[in-house]
Amino acid sequence: METQEALKAPVKRKRRKKKIVFTIFAVFAVIAILAFIFLNMYINRSIAQVEGEIEMQGLENAVTVITDENGVPHINADNAHDLYMAQGYIQANSRMFQMEMSRRQASGTLSEVVGEASVEQDKFFRTLGLRRAAEASYDIYTEESKQVLQWFADGVNAYIGEAKASNSLPVEFTLIGSEPEQWTPIDSLTIGKYMAFDLGGHWERQAFNYYVLNNLPKEKAYELFPFYPENKPTIIGEGEVDVAVSFKDAVIPHAFNGSNNWVVSGEKTQSGLPLLANDPHLGLATPSIWYQMHLSSPSMNVSGVIFAGVPGIILGHNESIAWGVTNTGPDVQQLYVEKQNPEQPHEFLYENKWEKAKVIEEPIKVKDNKPIDYQVVETRHGPVISEFAEESSGDTVMSLQWTALEATTELEAILEINQASDWHEFEQGLEKFLAPAQNFVFAGKDGTIAYKANGNIPIYNNGEDALLPLEGWNKENEWRGYIPFAELPTVINPDKGFIATANNKIATDNYPYHISNVWAQPYRYERISEVLSKGEDLTVEDMKALQMDQTNLQAREFVPVFLDTLENANLSEEQHDALKLLSDWDYTDVKDAPQPLIFHRWMDEIESILYDELPDDMMDLFGGKGQTTDELLRAGDESIWIRENDGMQEVLKTSLHKTVRVLSDEYGSTMKDWRWGDYHQVQFDHPLSGVSPILAFFFNREIPIPVGGSSVTPMAASYNAETGIVNHGASWRFVIDTAEAKSYQLVGPGQAGHFRSEWYHDQMGDWAKGAYHVTRLDENDGMKLQLTPNR
Repeated sequence: METQEALKAPVKRKRRKKKIVFTIFAVFAVIAILAFIFLNMYINRSIAQVEGEIEMQGLENAVTVITDENGVPHINADNAHDLYMAQGYIQANSRMFQMEMSRRQASGTLSEVVGEASVEQDKFFRTLGLRRAAEASYDIYTEESKQVLQWFADGVNAYIGEAKASNSLPVEFTLIGSEPEQWTPIDSLTIGKYMAFDLGGHWERQAFNYYVLNNLPKEKAYELFPFYPENKPTIIGEGEVDVAVSFKDAVIPHAFNGSNNWVVSGEKTQSGLPLLANDPHLGLATPSIWYQMHLSSPSMNVSGVIFAGVPGIILGHNESIAWGVTNTGPDVQQLYVEKQNPEQPHEFLYENKWEKAKVIEEPIKVKDNKPIDYQVVETRHGPVISEFAEESSGDTVMSLQWTALEATTELEAILEINQASDWHEFEQGLEKFLAPAQNFVFAGKDGTIAYKANGNIPIYNNGEDALLPLEGWNKENEWRGYIPFAELPTVINPDKGFIATANNKIATDNYPYHISNVWAQPYRYERISEVLSKGEDLTVEDMKALQMDQTNLQAREFVPVFLDTLENANLSEEQHDALKLLSDWDYTDVKDAPQPLIFHRWMDEIESILYDELPDDMMDLFGGKGQTTDELLRAGDESIWIRENDGMQEVLKTSLHKTVRVLSDEYGSTMKDWRWGDYHQVQFDHPLSGVSPILAFFFNREIPIPVGGSSVTPMAASYNAETGIVNHGASWRFVIDTAEAKSYQLVGPGQAGHFRSEWYHDQMGDWAKGAYHVTRLDENDGMKLQLTPNR
């Protein structure tokens, strides 16, 4: 018996061990499940509430919010106070983290939550002074507009207080270990100033021109200017400012934040009333830069989009009118070379006298580090931005004068435009929209179509002055005010029956004022004009098709030239195959064809050869590079840049060889199986997705989608040359027939900022294929949320 018990003992111990292991495993499994459930519940409770009832402190009457199937909130209020307060609450409920990061980026306070990694960026934005400009702007707003800003901020703060109390802030705040502070009217205006920054104004191109004139033979440098200057401006402050060092940490907006808009007279439409279309081209990210809303009260019924963090509707329509914008791209930024007093570095020369600059203390708080004492220096022209106002290596620095750094009143313009009923009232509102300068197109139910290049556009002595930094010590280099409002380029009801803009040159040579030296390549505008000129009985569907048009007029111009130049060249079999494919191409950048892949990569390789001697940090300042490349190719062997690379045929032959070799390595040797969409794919990245693959898994839920189009087609889809990822394009698409009480819109990738929301990425596929959703001004179905006064 004892022997049997002894034999059974190891078995019992093994069973007990298994039972213990199983119990431990079960306990861990239960803990994991409970943790998952808790985490899931914690994350999900920050999803925006769109049904039921919410009590809000400060409301006068109940507000109804209908959220339709596309996540668009339709807000109906009895008065303006409740309308804007509800708008602030609803925006924050859906986009609070985006709003928080936007105001921090624009204000130069990212380091408070991000840490040392964003210090240089914060220094740049502190130096630029967008928040200081917003504060100055607030002082000139009317009391009525200040009330709207405060009502909106009250709504945002109602959400913040509620979310903090219920521990339901978006999970991103937990990840960065921060909470949002109270929202203020200045925050909304600062975000508006940031959008002016994002739309640029060519200071970086002036710095680039300065660099090439200092470092290249003059005739060779002039070929890189946006046009060949007749008077050939001389180098000022030669060699005194090291551009490469001075601007190495500057934040440069996308090279051309272009857009399309057009309006068609009822004489050319099936409905007999005007059609209008707009698709602003900005960075593509999650969440979208735009938030679509419909605002309704006894005095207003307006639908469209707004930047998260700002009240009103900036682009869209009401019951009587519709409007859209593109970037005019005028020379509204001017670099000045400033001479410092060697004995008093905060004094600068002006008209033979030393002037004391303004010194602004801008201490920067840094997460997990000591605060940084930082000073900004402002001359009479603006902030010293070379080396971000730090001690210069010499006695010369560069300052920036920019219209957006002045006190401006864009929000007042938006509020007036939202309630305008005809062109006269709309144009009156535009007089207050000063920065950034925009191409506005207009359509009215009364049949009027119109256009105005609107905003503060400086008057230069001549256009060549805006090519380079100017001597800050000479009064003759000062701007001479702004183009008078009544003399800004304006078109009303043209005989051709349409008006279109695509960041192209907007004024003829006999226009009395200088607007810009740098324009977008003309291909998008030319294609839009080509279609609208021929069109009759045009419909909404025709407008949608034109927004998605992938015709490449750059290729239509240059491929025949390339083929002719290489006709007798000694080429490899692979090069001949590539040229044969291009000769059979219809010049559309469709995703399933090999030709767009060959052509665009070929153009990239051409630029790599031509600009090989320019340092990488200078290429970042080379705004409008595509325009310059086109001109060099048109000049052919007459261009110094092409001659120094052994002539046009050799440039094309060498670049084609590199193109074919690289593409063969990436996509295989069977050229006809290559696809533009295998390289050219759209992705809407969340700002935190780059921190780790785990966050990328959650925040970038969808895989990249192959798409057609390119930077030169109406369906604009600019991409990162290294990855092929489309990161810049139509951030919003909008089409309206003014005969209808509805519009057709698309916000990519979706309305919501929460990655668990059904509206987070639901429009990403629609963006790729050109599907739109209908938004009505009258009755709307959806989920109903009642905001009620907390008495």
